[in-house]
Amino acid sequence: MYVIYFIAGLFLGACAGWFLAGVRLRAVMTERMLAAEGNAKAAAEVNAELRRQMEQGQEELDRVRAQLAREQEARVKAETALVEARNNLDEQKQLLAVATDRLADTFKSLSADALRSNNQSFLQLAGQALENVVQQARGDLQLRQEAIDGLIKPLKEELVRYGTQVRAMENIRQEAYGSLQRQLEELSRTHRQLQKETGQLVGALKSPQVRGRWGEITLRRVVEVAGMSPYCDFTEQVSLATEDGRKRPDLVVKLPGGRTVVVDAKVPLQAYMEALEAGDDSGRRGALLRHAQSVRVHMQSLGSKAYWSQFTPSPDFVVLFLPGESFFSAALEQDRSLIEDGVSSRVILTTPTTLIALLRTVALSWQQQQMAENARLIAQAGAGLYERLCIFAGHLVKIHDGLNKAVQSYNSAVGSWEGRVVPGVRKLKELGAGVPGRELAPVVPVETSLRQPAAE
Repeated sequence: MYVIYFIAGLFLGACAGWFLAGVRLRAVMTERMLAAEGNAKAAAEVNAELRRQMEQGQEELDRVRAQLAREQEARVKAETALVEARNNLDEQKQLLAVATDRLADTFKSLSADALRSNNQSFLQLAGQALENVVQQARGDLQLRQEAIDGLIKPLKEELVRYGTQVRAMENIRQEAYGSLQRQLEELSRTHRQLQKETGQLVGALKSPQVRGRWGEITLRRVVEVAGMSPYCDFTEQVSLATEDGRKRPDLVVKLPGGRTVVVDAKVPLQAYMEALEAGDDSGRRGALLRHAQSVRVHMQSLGSKAYWSQFTPSPDFVVLFLPGESFFSAALEQDRSLIEDGVSSRVILTTPTTLIALLRTVALSWQQQQMAENARLIAQAGAGLYERLCIFAGHLVKIHDGLNKAVQSYNSAVGSWEGRVVPGVRKLKELGAGVPGRELAPVVPVETSLRQPAAE
């Protein structure tokens, strides 16, 4: 029954892995190549955002410049009006001078007598008239100056404010350019570091020993995540001697009932590494085709080894573990019949995801067996406890019977004491043989009956 559960779980895990591999087929295969493109795209987005901010700043600067041009034009008009007003004032002064000269000439043309007789009053009147004209001219000049200042002062303040905004925008633009340059330098440095680390990883995985060790570490991690203890539920690197030489699977998973499942993680990954390093699409497709072919050849080799025949009893299949989802999806994209052909060859392809599901099923089987074993031990302990309780109940019955006999003997002794001993003692006391101040203590018979132990 456990084997049926296991095979059903394995089939469901393989189906789930095939479905997940189909969904993530292209995304996983190009994950390393898209990393650099994602960084470049992020840099492009940052550059576009900074350019947009610069364009907005340029638009604001153009608007400020247009406003400044309008204010400058208004200032020119105001200055022109001021010049015209000053010219008018000069003309009025000239007219006043001419009028004064004409008035002086008129006064001179008057008769000497009239001038002498009315000189004093005329001079006063002329002086007052001249003073009135001068005061009026001064008042007009002051009003015109105040009007001109009223026009020029807001314009000057607005020009100062716009100049401050222009300088602030220029500072922001320079800071944005500096930030963009720093981000581009950081992105370039990160890209170089990523290329260096990717090259180191690819170079390390080119070694078969490193790839094999990485597969073993991944396999152990998967077993730990699935909750399978390395000391109880599985054994690594078991070596078997056969007629064809020594065969060494990477993992032997123990099943309840003494059965086992063989796991092999020695799938070749050289072609997949070449696909990652390929410079064009045609080279990448050719390397992926070789990768799928190497997986198929290794799968057929495992089928011919018949690992299952070396473990008795054992299910008649072996599990081929690929240490990454991308390895399986890349091979499945090029050769979609791998799963069906693997089942036909008694080889089940697994990835970390599907192997975790498989080992979870095995762990559940172990838990069920442990629960059954615990139930059996509890039943045995219960039977032993029941037997001991029966013996103890027999002892209680014997104690009950002994106590009843003791009570009966005690009551008989009390009756003999009261009927035979007490009268003689009282007679001795009456004859003077008693001890002064001492009396016989009363002896009371036991009236309480003992409770009979309940039978089952």
